[in-house]
Amino acid sequence: MARTAVAGLLLLGLCISSTSAQEGVTLKKPEAKPKDPTSYAIGWNIGQDFLANGFQPADLASDDFLAGVQDAIARSNSRLNEEEMRAAFAALRERMNERIRMRAKTNSDEAAKFLEANKAKEGVISLPSGLQYKVLKAGKGAQPTLTSEVKVHYEGKLIDGTVFDSSIKRGEPTEFPVGGVIPGWTEALQRMKVGDKWQVFIPPNLAYGERGQGGDIGPNQLLIFEVELLDVK
Repeated sequence: MARTAVAGLLLLGLCISSTSAQEGVTLKKPEAKPKDPTSYAIGWNIGQDFLANGFQPADLASDDFLAGVQDAIARSNSRLNEEEMRAAFAALRERMNERIRMRAKTNSDEAAKFLEANKAKEGVISLPSGLQYKVLKAGKGAQPTLTSEVKVHYEGKLIDGTVFDSSIKRGEPTEFPVGGVIPGWTEALQRMKVGDKWQVFIPPNLAYGERGQGGDIGPNQLLIFEVELLDVK
């Protein structure tokens, strides 16, 4: 039965986006030092893995969770049969998937509202695809094609200003093929010239859509990039 539980968790990990990992989590002031640091360290690591897979504190009853761990380690018989185990995992999957669906809907609505207001701002150009951009500095160099490789400096933010990636902060430009990135980047780059510096507003359908990306970009989130095209190969 222990292996059934592990298989269920692995299946759960395939169905759940880690983009919801931080939702509903309130940081608390640490309590007193644990009596057994080793046990606490193991529990902390397990908790970090669960958090990365979208769990929230309300998803686990600590007493029953600990009982399950202790029974498995002691090689005791499971207190749940196969059918009950499958039903428990199915209910958890559905609860967490619903959480993701709700977050995706909220992000989609926020993106649409932002783009509607943004297109009226001075200097913002809206394209038929939904992509928007603003020229911060105009260049006069070569213009990439779909098969080009480019060298850029960039910084990516969410609507709330959270920076999720930045070659600028790393102090090292990035090189990649124009056709090997998200659609919003591919479209924008083919309109830029070397020396251009743009602010690019990428709607969810031209970014990572409903799947999001890792723990930094949630489902249906709009992305805002500052992009400087340094070279074309």
